[in-house]
Amino acid sequence: MPLLRIVICPNCSLSVRGALVFFSSACALSLGIGAVFALFGLWPVLPAAGLEMILLGWALHESLARRHTTQTLTITDADVSVESRDRSSSRQVVFQRHWAQVKLSCPASRLHPSRLTIESRGRRCEVGGFLTEEERRGLALRLRRLIGRMNESPPLAVGR
Repeated sequence: MPLLRIVICPNCSLSVRGALVFFSSACALSLGIGAVFALFGLWPVLPAAGLEMILLGWALHESLARRHTTQTLTITDADVSVESRDRSSSRQVVFQRHWAQVKLSCPASRLHPSRLTIESRGRRCEVGGFLTEEERRGLALRLRRLIGRMNESPPLAVGR
């Protein structure tokens, strides 16, 4: 039985070491400037700088956590399976390939991304929410070729 597997994950180019160096440098600079202002009697600057660094630390932590996120799409003659994993959980949704369809929904606003979903019989699963718009459109085209329309199951060409 032919099997095709597509693994997608976010582009996380920042390493843990790089994040620590950046965060340490930002803290030293921001808190150093805050301390100088505090010495001149402008003490509210120091707590504001501390809060700013807490928010920066949180944002870096969330950004680094994304590197553990993956989605694996497995397409066989009979099924389309989407397995979504992150550091703490894993979820798998399986669709019958013959009834599945790929939809790329246009956003309500230009500022929002489109949504790529695989749907069948009232169930849907979003795929590639972390991809860029261009990557999402390319994945949608590839999945449409592989899965086909509802009631249509094109033969899988595993060599492509």
